[in-house]
Amino acid sequence: MIGRAATGAALIALVLAPFVASPYQLTLLLPAFAYGIALLGLNLLFGTAGLLSFGHALFVALGAYTAAWLTTRTGVRSLEVIVLAAALVGATVAVPVGLLCVRYVKIYFGMLTLAFGMLFYSFLYKFYTLTGGDEGIRVLRPTLVGAPFADLDKVAFLIGPFYYYALALLVAAALLMRRIVRSPLGLSLRAIRENADKAAFVGVSVRRYRFYAFVIAAVFGAVGGTLLAVPTGLADPLLAYWTHSGNLVFMLLLGGFQHFLGPIVGALVFIVLQDSVMSLTAYWRLVFGGLLAVVVIFFPGGLLGLSRPRERSV
Repeated sequence: MIGRAATGAALIALVLAPFVASPYQLTLLLPAFAYGIALLGLNLLFGTAGLLSFGHALFVALGAYTAAWLTTRTGVRSLEVIVLAAALVGATVAVPVGLLCVRYVKIYFGMLTLAFGMLFYSFLYKFYTLTGGDEGIRVLRPTLVGAPFADLDKVAFLIGPFYYYALALLVAAALLMRRIVRSPLGLSLRAIRENADKAAFVGVSVRRYRFYAFVIAAVFGAVGGTLLAVPTGLADPLLAYWTHSGNLVFMLLLGGFQHFLGPIVGALVFIVLQDSVMSLTAYWRLVFGGLLAVVVIFFPGGLLGLSRPRERSV
């Protein structure tokens, strides 16, 4: 009951934020919304299925480049179409990658996902005619529910209509993921996480359910990538780089992968901390490395683990 009340209060605060927060503070929330969606998918793999991916940024980059291609190369501006296309592209790429990766577990799964992520990064960096190389591709302003909001400048568009659109999409993604983790699929994934051999003995198709989780995580990652690219107006190869995947894992650990809302909390706190530390020192990565060590050693349950009992992503 307390958890639901806190969640409701946080949601009300986010809805009212545009009326009380500064434009700069609101623009900080936009990448947190995008990462929150992507991390919901990553946590299905890690928190629910027990598979840690070091290449999840591949799908975030896919979503961003889908938005870039559709807005600049084909003239498609509808964000609804872009989100659906990104989800389809993410699922399409995840099928062959997932079929190979889910054959392995533990460090081998992580290394395979990292390898595919770096392959995609190299593709984005080298195939200039298709991807723009190191310069990336511009992401033009999309329309929201058919409305172009041409009378608004970029900042007003981002902290107004796009803010509420991204928040609504995050809430919808969270509700959908909640339904997934409480479904028979989610129960099977938790059984596989606890003991794959026992799950297989009672009739659970371990590899098939891991594959489903991989594809669903890819779809969430790609959708998050589309929202991440709109405020910056650019899709560039660094979105697929291994350090970006590392940041995603950091956010997951920071918020608490054992709690359903941990990924969203981790994304929000990471963005705010990153902005604060970067304004103080150029060695912000050193600070974050020390912070990660503290979290892993002293607070393995993440931030939500400090105040809530262990929930194991249900």
